[in-house]
Amino acid sequence: MSVTSMLRCAARLQHKCAAAVLMQKRHLSGAEAINALRPFYFAVHPDFFGQHPREREVNENSLKRLNGYLENLQKPGARSVKPTKLTFYVRDTKAKTDMEQELLPSGFRTVSFTLQTKDVLSTVLDVLQSCSLSMEHMQGLKASSARRSRTSAGPEVPAGATPFYRPIKWDKSYYSFTGFRDPEEELQHAKTVEPSLSLWLRTNESEASQKQKASQLRRDELERLKTELCEKLCLTDIRWQRTWGMAHRCSQLQSLSRLALQSPEALHNLRGHTILYSDQSGMNASGHVMLGTTDVHHHWTKVFERLPSYRSLYQQTEWLKERISLLLGGVQVIHVEHLGPVLPLEDHYSTLNHFHKRLVPHRLALHPRSLRGLSMTLESGRSSISLHEMGHFIIPAACDPSQLRNFLQTQANEARQRLRRRDQLEADEEEVVEECLRSLSLAGLSKEPSVSMGQMIPCCRRLLEERFPLLQGLRLRIAHFYSVMQDGDLCIPWDWKG
Repeated sequence: MSVTSMLRCAARLQHKCAAAVLMQKRHLSGAEAINALRPFYFAVHPDFFGQHPREREVNENSLKRLNGYLENLQKPGARSVKPTKLTFYVRDTKAKTDMEQELLPSGFRTVSFTLQTKDVLSTVLDVLQSCSLSMEHMQGLKASSARRSRTSAGPEVPAGATPFYRPIKWDKSYYSFTGFRDPEEELQHAKTVEPSLSLWLRTNESEASQKQKASQLRRDELERLKTELCEKLCLTDIRWQRTWGMAHRCSQLQSLSRLALQSPEALHNLRGHTILYSDQSGMNASGHVMLGTTDVHHHWTKVFERLPSYRSLYQQTEWLKERISLLLGGVQVIHVEHLGPVLPLEDHYSTLNHFHKRLVPHRLALHPRSLRGLSMTLESGRSSISLHEMGHFIIPAACDPSQLRNFLQTQANEARQRLRRRDQLEADEEEVVEECLRSLSLAGLSKEPSVSMGQMIPCCRRLLEERFPLLQGLRLRIAHFYSVMQDGDLCIPWDWKG
């Protein structure tokens, strides 16, 4: 037999083995995949990253892409899925970790990997292994998956025997001679290849322009409705928790406008308030009236009726903040809206009240004005005190008061330095954004909450250096990934390649 014939036989054998492996592994249902990924979800779910907006946003976007990858694998007739690169910030879910040296200052590990699997089970295993999470609970799922595979295809394996499936690893010359693709080289290529901004713009600029022009009428309608409702109801502002599309926002304002016509007396209590469309109805920690986008008019009306009670509770939270500030040397208790999910006013009051009761008996020896100019946020779920990169303290409500006093005193100078750096970054960011809007002729320039000022500023400066003509007239949004939004906004990663 010639060398060519032997290589072709070997290639066919390899393909048969690969097919057998695929038949064994792909029989994993969506419910089983979700159950198998529970340790992963517990380690990366955005709800656990309330005080870390950058990490929260990255995990939220990566989870969407992972879910889309799994959905595509489960579609009937799916043969291959495009390699997908994912990045996650992983919480340490154990009391002690063997990888403490890899932790970021925020206390999380950063993990990046590229999915190039062909079935659900392999994808689940790849995700767990890439994040260094336990896979012991997968033994039962792999066994049941293998049993289903054997009943649907392939011969039975004798009891007590282990199926022998080992992919053949060929020498590089094999792929050169046969013309087959080297899977190792393909995987490495998928990990490193990322489109340059100029190439991506040439491919997607036309789509973004068309969507932007098509949405202009909706933008004008949204602005008209917003102005009309603010004047009619004497509102301070109307905002949205999420980046919903123009059509979605217009329908929300139209719904409120219909309610104002049907029951004008119900909206009388809204005078002077800011409305925030969010995932739930009520009042948030900043005193804004939240209207749940999935709630009906009856739920909204109940919120309006309760506004006097909400205002009274809000005044009590302000009083508690003043008392806490006096006890802690003048540190101001703040709540930063964009740092995490919406915080209901009731939960905020409960946390403040609990913290105040813990402080009062200890009579901390802090000078009344020694920490003026500094700020802090209270969090009910954290176990350790920390200093945010933007200069405010993050305090767990159940912390030890004596430990808190020592931390505040020793970190006060560092906090002030970070506040000065934050102020400088804010000024630099505002200046470079204005310059981009003017010099690049952009219709708009914004960023995702997870993009820090330290990332936004160099991104904009590089855009000013490159000056891509295709950006003129577009609405640009700095994010962590490439995307054309439904209304034509162009999302690009802050660390785009030239």
